[in-house]
Amino acid sequence: MWTSGRMSNAKSWLGLGMSLYFWGLMDLTTTVLSGTPTPPGELEALLSDKPQSHLRTKRSWVWNQFFVLEEYTGTDPLYVGKLHSDMDRGDGSIKYILSGEGAGVVFTIDDTTGDIHAIQRLDREERAQYTLRAQALDRRTGRPMEPESEFIIKIQDINDNEPKFLEGPYVATVPEMSPVGTSVIQVTATDADDPTYGNSARVVYSILQGQPYFSVDSKTGVIRTALMNMDREAKEYYEVIIQAKDMGGQLGGLAGTTTVNITLSDVNDNPPRFPQKHYQMSVLESAPVSSTVGRVFAKDLDEGINAEMKYTIVDGDGADAFDINTDPNFQVGIITVKKPLSFESKKSYTLKVEGANPHLEMRFLNLGPFQDTTTVHISVEDVDEPPVFEPGFYFVEVPEDVAIGTTIQIISAKDPDVTNNSIRYSIDRSSDPGRFFYVDITTGALMTARPLDREEFAWHNITVLAMEMNNPSQVGSVSVTIKVLDVNDNAPEFPRFYEAFVCENAKAGQLIQTVSAVDQDDPHNGQHFHYSLAPEAANNPNFTVRDNQDNTARILTRRSGFRQQEQSVFYLPILIADNGQPVLSSTGTLTIQVCSCDDDGHVLSCSPEAYMLPVSLSRGALIAILACIFVLLVLVLLILSMRRHRKQPYIIDDEENIHENIVRYDDEGGGEEDTEAFDIAAMWNPREAQAGGAPKSRQDMLPEIESLSRYVPQTCAVNSTVHSYVLAKLYEADMDLWAPPFDSLQTYMFEGDGSVAGSLSSLQSATSDSEQSFDFLTDWGPRFRKLAELYGASEGPAPLW
Repeated sequence: MWTSGRMSNAKSWLGLGMSLYFWGLMDLTTTVLSGTPTPPGELEALLSDKPQSHLRTKRSWVWNQFFVLEEYTGTDPLYVGKLHSDMDRGDGSIKYILSGEGAGVVFTIDDTTGDIHAIQRLDREERAQYTLRAQALDRRTGRPMEPESEFIIKIQDINDNEPKFLEGPYVATVPEMSPVGTSVIQVTATDADDPTYGNSARVVYSILQGQPYFSVDSKTGVIRTALMNMDREAKEYYEVIIQAKDMGGQLGGLAGTTTVNITLSDVNDNPPRFPQKHYQMSVLESAPVSSTVGRVFAKDLDEGINAEMKYTIVDGDGADAFDINTDPNFQVGIITVKKPLSFESKKSYTLKVEGANPHLEMRFLNLGPFQDTTTVHISVEDVDEPPVFEPGFYFVEVPEDVAIGTTIQIISAKDPDVTNNSIRYSIDRSSDPGRFFYVDITTGALMTARPLDREEFAWHNITVLAMEMNNPSQVGSVSVTIKVLDVNDNAPEFPRFYEAFVCENAKAGQLIQTVSAVDQDDPHNGQHFHYSLAPEAANNPNFTVRDNQDNTARILTRRSGFRQQEQSVFYLPILIADNGQPVLSSTGTLTIQVCSCDDDGHVLSCSPEAYMLPVSLSRGALIAILACIFVLLVLVLLILSMRRHRKQPYIIDDEENIHENIVRYDDEGGGEEDTEAFDIAAMWNPREAQAGGAPKSRQDMLPEIESLSRYVPQTCAVNSTVHSYVLAKLYEADMDLWAPPFDSLQTYMFEGDGSVAGSLSSLQSATSDSEQSFDFLTDWGPRFRKLAELYGASEGPAPLW
């Protein structure tokens, strides 16, 4: 039987006699309480002094626990306890063996005495107990003297661990202006010591830094606000230090600390305020709609959603001309143009702008009002604006047969500025590449410059420009949509070449072909064609035409008995007329071949002369040869025509004098009519021409600009006939491929005494008193020999003309 004993940590052991008694009693008690069935009479034998022959062998162990303090710092091994067997007589015949957790490493046993020692430092926080097994062996034989027994060594705790905040440092947030006692966060400290033994793990919380703003519950570690009306705008961040101390906070306990960073979150407790009560802004009258005029800002000490603003125009005479929007990023009010401005109409505006918080908290309404107002004065600045068209869009309908030079619309624009500068009109040629239209430079009259054809272009979209005379950079534009109306100018015709055949055995009234027609015109009532034989074939004895009244016609035979040998091909002219005004018609020819057919009407042969052709030459080859001959003839005629119309090049020989060309008039006295086109006196002296009577209008040209000099009076008037004539002649020149490039139009203004530059004409040079020498022309070479002879000093007699 084994025994072990240790009373607390002192080495007080029982005497041998006492130990034997204790061992026998514990053996009996253990046997009774082990739950193992006991034979009859065994219990009585154990309790009596009489020896029994059937006593059970004592093999039970005494189950004691060993306790040893942790963190032993001595130099000698720490004595843990002693194991002893009742068979040990003290003569060293028993050998004790220790096995299990930590055996031989942490714990050792004296194999003779059974003393157990700890040879390493023990830490309860690392391991609270060890389970070991002991066995007594016969030292000589190695035979077990007792069955193996298991026991536990428990490590007794001491206060060697301070409380620790495993989740620290902490971060917390609490709304500003929170009431006293508002919970912020709960901190928790953990002590690794044994909570069941003494006060080593009993933790108490206290605040070392953060007063008087915050407090901490000593038992739970809950941090609460301790000061009322804490304002984020005054102080936003707080650093609080919390201490946790074990041993119930008593003297000698271990302590640990942690930091809690507390931030005051914002609430809407500050109303917005405009730092400026008056804003002065300006905007150009040409500013487009939605452009920015300026910005206003209401300052709010809050942040986030509590600082959001909503700006509105609550009063003022500019509420209909301007708008205000809120920038969500910077919370500023952006004033923009709501409708076009005009300096000439209104030069200044006044706005009353309100800025307000859209998100309010009821408990802070007493700190309001949470809106503010400011006044904004906006001045409209004048700019040189481009001309403005009235109306802003033109739609014109014109028939396609309108004459060249006809005015189809008057385009009107004006300068919106106070100066009201003169306007000059033109057409954006990129919108009218075909140059079908022309606009008068001064009146804005839109005219046709080329014939219009609805079938070619049914719509024209042109852009008319208006430019200020004093500032050419100011250009306005307007779109003009021109719809070309249809007139009946196209006759109906066959859509393709019609070719039919008639059988030799055809009967009278037999249908041989159905024809139709097309017309490029588009009348309002739709197309309706009438078919009949041409007048020259009205009494055709072979074929007739029946109108189907659905824009088609049937071609019928009038007789029977067609023969290829008599006539193999018939050409039937058909007259096609439309229902337009005026009625237009054309004649189409239907080619009808006579063919031999079988009884079912199937064509057998349509070429009675096919047998006459060479075997090696087919009809297609003959047609190809004839076509080539025709093309060659056309080329020859075209070359001859080009040679006939070729002009002599205008090359001036070095020795030739252009003044030798003499223009003769066969009639006499009629030359005076050539001067009726214009007043020649106006070229000599405009003032004398006007003094003689009423000014005579020039009929040969219309100046594009009324006057280029303020010193010269304008004597020309607008004449639409001249426009029509010039445009028509210009179109004829453009269409004539053989005409020389004389279509440039030069405009000459008045010159003479009234001009700043003086007279540039040589008409009156002969009457001038001043004499000018041209002797230097003789030094210019042979090209100027004739001029030197005419104007230079002549040595011989004057030439006769």
